[in-house]
Formats: sequence, C-alpha cells, structure tokens
Amino acid sequence: MLADKAAGRIPACLVANLGATGVGAMDDLAALGAIAKRHNIFAHVDAAWAGSALILDEYRHLLAGIEYFDSFVFNSHKWLLTNFDCSAHFVRNPDDLVRTLAILPVFLKSREHGAVIDYRDWSVPLGRRFRALKLWFVIRSYGVDGLQRILRNHIQMAAELEARIAASSEFALMAPRVLSLINFRYAPSGTDEPEALDALNERLLNAVNDDGFTYLTQKRVHGRYVIRFQIGHTSTEQKHVTESWDRIEAIAATL
Repeated sequence: MLADKAAGRIPACLVANLGATGVGAMDDLAALGAIAKRHNIFAHVDAAWAGSALILDEYRHLLAGIEYFDSFVFNSHKWLLTNFDCSAHFVRNPDDLVRTLAILPVFLKSREHGAVIDYRDWSVPLGRRFRALKLWFVIRSYGVDGLQRILRNHIQMAAELEARIAASSEFALMAPRVLSLINFRYAPSGTDEPEALDALNERLLNAVNDDGFTYLTQKRVHGRYVIRFQIGHTSTEQKHVTESWDRIEAIAATL
C-alpha cells in the first residue's frame, strides 16, 4: 500500500481469507484489519467455506479482529447443508452498498420506497432469487444443535483420518489439517524424485475418481502436486471415510 501510494495509486480494498480453498489457510484478521484501518480502506473477509465453522463455539476465536472489517461473506452451500447456491453477506454499513448500487427508474418507484429494505439495492443484480428460504428450511430442519453436531462429526472424522495418514509409511500430510480439510500425497519408499511423485499422485487422483466411490481434487503445495480430501456432505458417516481411504490405499498399491 505504501508503494502504491508513492506511485500515485489509491489502494481501494483489502480482502482477507478465512479458510482459503487450497489448504484452508487462515489470515490474521487482527493484523490485516489494523493495516486497513491505518490506510482507511474498505476491508472484506472471504470465509466462503470455513465460515460455516463459526457456528461452533470452539472456533469463534477465528473471528479475532473482525471489528476492523466492513463486510464478511460465507457460502452456506459449501458446508452448511444448503443446496447451491446460497451465500450470506454481512455488511457493517448497508448505505455503502445502496449508495453504490441503487437505481430508481420511474417503474421501480412505489409508495413503500424508503419504508422497507429493498435488497435489490444491495448487489449488482436487480432480480433476486429467494435464496434465504433454503437456508431458513435448513435451520428449521436441523436446528443450531443439529448443524453443530454434523460439523463437529465432520471435523472429528477428518482428525481421525489425519492420524491414519500420519501413521502411514506410504502417504504423507502436505499441510496441517484445517477443520475437515486434509492435503496429502502418496509417497511410497523408493520414489523420491519430486517430478515422479507429482506424476504418480496425478495418476492416483485420476484412478480414485475413475473408481467412482470417492471424488477428490488436486492442489499444489510449495509447487508439489497434492490431493485434497474434504469431508462436508450432510450424510457422510465414519464408515464412508474409512472405506474411501481403504480404497485409496488399495488403488495406490496397484500403480
């Protein structure tokens, strides 16, 4: 920001990640927020996936520093049992959105203008789907306790799988587990060349997905090809995780 200002540019926005997609990395909200405040710029938190974990008391500490931020978003369709698409957007000052995005042609004027909240003025699209209804049904169906129980189960299952991978002589953890997200790599003895391991893990990912029982995705960590295992489906049970890993080990042994 100092360099931009020195070059005559005006910093406009700072975006912090809370649970980045690849490895679930968590930015230091307090540190970044203080910088945004010092430079008087808009600060936003992208908690797309991990934000759902904030319904758990034991993870509320992840919000340390949130008082510095102007907006916050998470996608309930990613880990809060809600069908795609549904994102929750929190803003400190809705007037900022309305002043920027509102339009009021004659055909949109009504007697109720100003007496009710026109959420069409809070985003780019004029037409809006009633996404909140889906989330309302989820909360009504499961209750807060039910949602918390499911997320805690996902995290516990991931912790147990993490321990199993850590104890394996054939597989390696490639980043610390974050909530229910694990990054691992197949690293059998006798295969030490990094590029060969990259190719081997790509073959493993394709073979696992071709098997059809489990679907995994890839990621690069420090330049190396790794495989992501994330637990988050509504009906996932321990037996599914166990069988998935058993199949992964069996498929790896054939490569």
